[in-house]
Amino acid sequence: MPEGLWVRCPGCEHMLYKSAVEKNFNVCPDCDHHFRIEAKTRIKYLVDEDSFQEVLGTLKTEDPLGFKFRGTTYKKRLKEDTKKSGAKEAMLIGKAFIKGRGVMLAVMEPNFLMGSMGFVVGEKLCVAVDMAMDEKLPLVAVCCSGGARMHEGVISLGQMAKTSATLAKFDEAGGFYICVLTDPTTGGVTASYAMLGDCLIAEPGALIGFAGPRTIAETIKVELPEGFQTAEFMLEHGFVDMIVHRKDLRSEIARLIDYCHK
Repeated sequence: MPEGLWVRCPGCEHMLYKSAVEKNFNVCPDCDHHFRIEAKTRIKYLVDEDSFQEVLGTLKTEDPLGFKFRGTTYKKRLKEDTKKSGAKEAMLIGKAFIKGRGVMLAVMEPNFLMGSMGFVVGEKLCVAVDMAMDEKLPLVAVCCSGGARMHEGVISLGQMAKTSATLAKFDEAGGFYICVLTDPTTGGVTASYAMLGDCLIAEPGALIGFAGPRTIAETIKVELPEGFQTAEFMLEHGFVDMIVHRKDLRSEIARLIDYCHK
């Protein structure tokens, strides 16, 4: 039997035809588990056909610390993940249309160093914010991240303040910012631009938090509530505004733009 025909769902553990899952927006047709998807696929699902115009597509990170870990180097890992993901960094930005509404879009790539935020991701987001401000476009960010990138040390951590400050200027200028939180949205990304949206949308079942559930449980030595840090838990406790199925994201974002963007 040819390889690649089947995929196991992490939610219900059923074996599924890969083509059937892809036709269903990479969502399990049995249990509705939302599979993680690459940035280009995400953009295809969200925007009007052929409307995405990428900006800073060639911008790449450097190795400011000469970082080495687990018998390899940061430079080698960058080359490997570029080849694996087909992306040069963990975020794609550009202008696009969503159901005819012009937007500035920033989408994270989970297959590039777990969607972690280094200085290039921070720079790209800030450029996207500035362009949205200059052209009076709503900003839509899709987060899928393991947090700040340890390989760049304090340079990476500095992006938390940088992106937050830029978004504060965007807010003062009357800009409208929608942030879509997908599985997982964690670490320094959660502690900065991921939670600063005027409207926070989560995909069903997405893990959203700063430290992971296992780390928290081991640190404070208590049993965590059921479903802790899932999108549903976050909605119940007021950390997100709504949960939207992937197939409905285009329509919901367009509706929010019509209602909220001046």
